[in-house]
Amino acid sequence: MNPQKNSQTVLLLLVIFNIVSTTLHYTDNAIFVDLYPEPEWFTTAGVFATLIFMTPFGLLGYWLYRQGLFWWSYLCLGFYSITSVSSPGHYLYPMIIPMSVKMHLLIWCDAIAGLSLIGFIIWSGLFLQEWQKIELN
Repeated sequence: MNPQKNSQTVLLLLVIFNIVSTTLHYTDNAIFVDLYPEPEWFTTAGVFATLIFMTPFGLLGYWLYRQGLFWWSYLCLGFYSITSVSSPGHYLYPMIIPMSVKMHLLIWCDAIAGLSLIGFIIWSGLFLQEWQKIELN
């Protein structure tokens, strides 16, 4: 088996996991914006705008990785992971209404997705060191 092909598959699955978890969490957050603890300036439109703005960075990161442009890929993927790893930020704001189990699950699923993407960047960059294995023809 080709190790680079395996890492591409792992990354694809992680990007899909992040897109699904973030879409579910952000959609729930946008629909129930008044129930989530967050800054007052956070709006439904802002939540969707963030999702629409950030998601292409995850897709671009995957594409760049497939092209062998690892450092650019790591940069895009790291930036994209902010959408997920920032989800527990809800807990920094006082809860007016207790959050539902669904809300907690969406927050932590999103956080785990983002952390897994950061873990991949570390694994690829530090352990596989794929960025050093680029063949020049």
